[in-house]
Amino acid sequence: MEFQLSLLCLISTIVIALILWRKQKKTLLPPSPMALPIIGHLHLLSTIPHRDFHKLSIHYGPIMHLFLGSVPCVVASTAEAAKDFLKTHESSFSNRITQTVAIEALTYGFQDFFFAPDGPYWRFMRKLCMSELLGGHMLDQLLPVRQQESKRFIQHLLRKGVAGEAVDFGGELMTLSNNIVSRMTVGHTSTENEKDVEEMRKLVADAAELVGKFNISDFIWFLKRLDLQGFNMRLKQTRDRFDAVLDRIIKQREEERRSNKQTDGTRPFKDMLDVLLDIFEDESSEIKLNKENIKAFILDIFVAGTDTTSLTIEWALSELINHPHVLEKARLEIDAVVGKSRIVEESDIKNLPYLQAIVKETFRLHPPGPLLIRESSTSEVVCGYNIPAKTRLFINIWAIGRDPNQWKNPLEFMPERFIDEDGNVHGEFDVRGQSYHLLPFGTGRRRCPAISLALHVLHVNLAALIQCFQLKVNGGDGKVDMEEKPGLTLPRAHPLICVPVPRLSPFPAI
Repeated sequence: MEFQLSLLCLISTIVIALILWRKQKKTLLPPSPMALPIIGHLHLLSTIPHRDFHKLSIHYGPIMHLFLGSVPCVVASTAEAAKDFLKTHESSFSNRITQTVAIEALTYGFQDFFFAPDGPYWRFMRKLCMSELLGGHMLDQLLPVRQQESKRFIQHLLRKGVAGEAVDFGGELMTLSNNIVSRMTVGHTSTENEKDVEEMRKLVADAAELVGKFNISDFIWFLKRLDLQGFNMRLKQTRDRFDAVLDRIIKQREEERRSNKQTDGTRPFKDMLDVLLDIFEDESSEIKLNKENIKAFILDIFVAGTDTTSLTIEWALSELINHPHVLEKARLEIDAVVGKSRIVEESDIKNLPYLQAIVKETFRLHPPGPLLIRESSTSEVVCGYNIPAKTRLFINIWAIGRDPNQWKNPLEFMPERFIDEDGNVHGEFDVRGQSYHLLPFGTGRRRCPAISLALHVLHVNLAALIQCFQLKVNGGDGKVDMEEKPGLTLPRAHPLICVPVPRLSPFPAI
């Protein structure tokens, strides 16, 4: 009897301790809205989740806890919270989110660079990107490629403008970015292998849509093996098409390399594919690459380097059309520094602080990736809250750019906020990941490795458009709408269609 009483007391003590422990653990989680069975908080989200997260954060604070189906998530909506997650606890939040059907399929089972888990392969590829694939030497070597494609772009718009034809700037900017990335990556020009180049454009658009589209099977655990939305079929078709194009390109390049070795010939310059094939063929390489690594990396570069740059220029043009006084101020700066007898070049950008401020202000209001996504590898206490391992982290870059506690008149497009009293760009707000109030390329070890390339392409082509053309919007009051549509990046809901009226007379020789 005494033993049974002692056992009962012990069991009661354990049960009470477990209840108290669970209650304490629950109180350490960030605030959370009321969840529904099975779907959790999915009912609170629309097709544009960064806006929904922003609205929820107004009620539940800068850090909140959500269940998207069976997936535990935490959302950070201020620069201070982002810094605590991504700097103070960087080692625990260094993995990009990979547990989606689309990413697994399009990265050949996470054999790419962007979504590969932290480890020897990822560290090797990061070092390779910094030193060779996207390093300063490669960018300098490929400057003529960027110049040729930019000139071809301006010539095309000039012909359209002289004829009075309207242009879909989103589509044209996408073609420009795709051509630059294509030539830097696999050496194709706009006229060579046009069929492959056009197919790559379609593949990039399809891949970006599939990665950014909501798939319920990624969030409801007992639906993971079901393809309720037909994702698997589309993914297989996209992967098969991409395989066919890249296999053909790689085979041609390998044959060319063998021929060059036999004749002691060389290519004019090494593009990214050459560098990757060098490592593939090097038996003594620190990490042995396979063909799927190469194809997955190339897809990374195409998706990340095409859509984001073109969209940022498109958003900047939209803001400039709606703010003609800003456009005129930028134009006067370019005319003063560059003149009207030649087209602006990359070397001029350092002397155009107001243009740089326009780009920063565009990044603030229209970040190319509105949500930065990571996953915790270990349990951590962040800002006083318990964040369990395997929790998906959303940093709401879009909301941080609209935080009234950080930005004066946050909804207004004001490049002047980035200019100091001496007319120079504020060094306080760095876009390379040092300022947590402005993170268009992410931060830390997982930040975008192509920052320098993106900034080169973005600044010089935006400057050329400002310098060379008056953009005439047909109909209405001459304004363009600023509505967003769903996507992994931040696409415009409606195309930006304008007539590019030539501004310079005589027009500089191109």
